[in-house]
Amino acid sequence: MASALGIGDVADRNVPIEQCAATIRRAVDAGLNVIDTAPNYEDGYSEQIVGHALRGIRDRLFVVSKIDELTSLVEPQIEGSLARLAMRHTDAFVFHNLSNLDVFHALMQPGGGFAQLDDCVGRGLTRFRGLSSHNPDVLRAALDADVCDVVMFPVGPFVDPRYVAEILPLARARGVATICFKTFGAGKLLGDVSGYNQPLQLRPRGKLSSGGAGGVQAVLPRLSVEECVHYTLTLDPDVALLGLSFPNEQDEAFAAARAFVPLSAERMADVAQRAVDARREKGPCWWNPDPEA
Repeated sequence: MASALGIGDVADRNVPIEQCAATIRRAVDAGLNVIDTAPNYEDGYSEQIVGHALRGIRDRLFVVSKIDELTSLVEPQIEGSLARLAMRHTDAFVFHNLSNLDVFHALMQPGGGFAQLDDCVGRGLTRFRGLSSHNPDVLRAALDADVCDVVMFPVGPFVDPRYVAEILPLARARGVATICFKTFGAGKLLGDVSGYNQPLQLRPRGKLSSGGAGGVQAVLPRLSVEECVHYTLTLDPDVALLGLSFPNEQDEAFAAARAFVPLSAERMADVAQRAVDARREKGPCWWNPDPEA
């Protein structure tokens, strides 16, 4: 059984690999058993970290990596990832950020990417196949075409409503696993940031603000970690991926998960409305079809 929370990317080339691996192992010790990585996360460093962290405990984790070059041959990319992971197989490989319908249809052609990925499943290089996407139209097309065992897409207090109203129930109905991200809106919902590790430098009235561990207090509206986690878990994806790079961040998220009880419809509506205020003035949300909405 998958854990409700999953381990998102923790790669940072400014941080030694042993420290990054220890961060992952700390999450594993807390009971998380799904981990996500990709070749283009820090140019392969993320996969190296995952491989290093899972030495001796590989069988305890469901490992997901990605096919970044959507129009290139699939097998060489998978073999490169497995070499960096130091693994014989992953549990899933997914096409990364497959968000263009024309590209999706090209991959569906005979001998195209999906057929190549199926071949890799048959050869034992991975167990399951799927895609990650920031486009509900692509996700719907993939689910209708029955080419995915796993779909990855945004679910949280500030995402396009189609992800929740259409894609999540459709995936459930088709028996396709849902691994979701953007619970914290790339950090925008928790602090004064324009995205991951990108603090807003100057706020109205000359106030300075930054996000992340040890950052100064946010001056713009924000949600709490507990509100974000409880909102996402109430929507009930199979796994909610969280990028938690520091012990204090992990502890707050893990405590929220332990304290979880489903939110009422009124509470969900309140969190969603305040999320609109919390992401305002913090840049585009690239995970929605209209990033400026």
